[in-house]
Amino acid sequence: MTLIKSISGIRGTIGGHTGDTLNPLDIVKFTSAYATFIRRSKHSESNSIVVGRDARISGEMVKNVVCGTLMGMGYDVINIGLATTPTTELAVRMSHSAGGIIITASHNPRHWNALKLLNEEGEFLTKTDGNEVLAIAEKEDFEYADVDHLGHYTEDNTYNQRHIDSVLNLRLVDTDAIRNAHFHVCVDSINSVGGIILPQLLDALGVEHKFLNGTPDGNFAHNPEPLEKNLGGIMEEVKEGNYDLGIVVDPDVDRLAFIEENGKMYGEEYTLVTVADYVLDHVKGSTVSNLSSTRALRDVTEKHGCKYYAAAVGEVNVTTKMKEVNAVIGGEGNGGVIYPESHYGRDALVGIALFLSSLAQKGCKASELRASFPSYFMAKDRIDLEPGTDVDGLLDRVKRKYEGVRDVKVTDIDGVKLDFPDCWVHMRKSNTEPIIRVYSEAKTMDEAQQLAKKMQKELA
Repeated sequence: MTLIKSISGIRGTIGGHTGDTLNPLDIVKFTSAYATFIRRSKHSESNSIVVGRDARISGEMVKNVVCGTLMGMGYDVINIGLATTPTTELAVRMSHSAGGIIITASHNPRHWNALKLLNEEGEFLTKTDGNEVLAIAEKEDFEYADVDHLGHYTEDNTYNQRHIDSVLNLRLVDTDAIRNAHFHVCVDSINSVGGIILPQLLDALGVEHKFLNGTPDGNFAHNPEPLEKNLGGIMEEVKEGNYDLGIVVDPDVDRLAFIEENGKMYGEEYTLVTVADYVLDHVKGSTVSNLSSTRALRDVTEKHGCKYYAAAVGEVNVTTKMKEVNAVIGGEGNGGVIYPESHYGRDALVGIALFLSSLAQKGCKASELRASFPSYFMAKDRIDLEPGTDVDGLLDRVKRKYEGVRDVKVTDIDGVKLDFPDCWVHMRKSNTEPIIRVYSEAKTMDEAQQLAKKMQKELA
């Protein structure tokens, strides 16, 4: 059983002993710490906090504990019900609330759940703020409201439609071109909230659709991470069913992957690349992704005469860099699209609408669109370490070896990344377990894997 406390929130498996799992007592403790942080930060005059959740089986239980605790802390709760992560983020901003809690374990299996914490902008807490919440939780320094100052509870189920309306109103979402293209798509929404909001979005765009795993009951039909090894069902359906495109989301609908009309994976890394290319066709500006994302985004950005920037891994790090360089588009190679004109958060609805706009305007097949971009292959490996290993020392040794080497760019803002002329490798320590993650990318999978093996030997 597992309970993981981090700057982004608390996540764990359901059931078991206090302190070892995500159970009601720990949910109360962490929610109280978050409410205490919001009260002390005084970033907002609002007394309301938004709560939204995905369709996990444990979601109702966790929601009830979270909402009751917030009310006990004196906060008014706006429960928006079954909602995507980006919907909840937008709801915080639209309702002018002091913050928000998203109840979702993202791509983790069905027996997991989590609390993701938002600030008054509907964005994830910074590292500093997250650490403050952890410190408050550790001290259990809470003060609950008396009977005359308990918070109030309301339900507001309008935010799915408001989210869809905001997507349709984005300047670069070409609703006419999408409708005129008469797309026929297949969607795997993994029996979570994508099965609620995505049919509404696609209907509004005039897209014919069939849903696999569309019942939002939390009984995930397969491993919910949108990777090729988990998507045999929709790949076969698209191959045999005469579709223009397959669309895959994770349980909280912030990650997005596509299937080509021939049933082959479009490539999760290329979701952001494609959307960025479309945006840069219309608006010039910088782009951002994290250090472990494909080089193809840099290539596409420079093709448009614009500047690419890399950020440390983690959504809040990407959005911070995007604000710093005033990026017009950014995100993560895991299928996360962040489009500032909408909001600073990964949003699969925005990604779908912009991708379909590009496909419609270009008048080509999905496979042809994918073939228009530089092709890279990525290997994702790990090095298991003994507890207590000096990981920073190992990474520093590799950094010093390559510093000053011709044609090698060394970046150390998050572990160590080595950029070679035709490939790269990124080595970073895990925040939750004694391992070093080794991601590498090259023109062929064999080259990427050989580079990873080389680095693993150097770190031994």
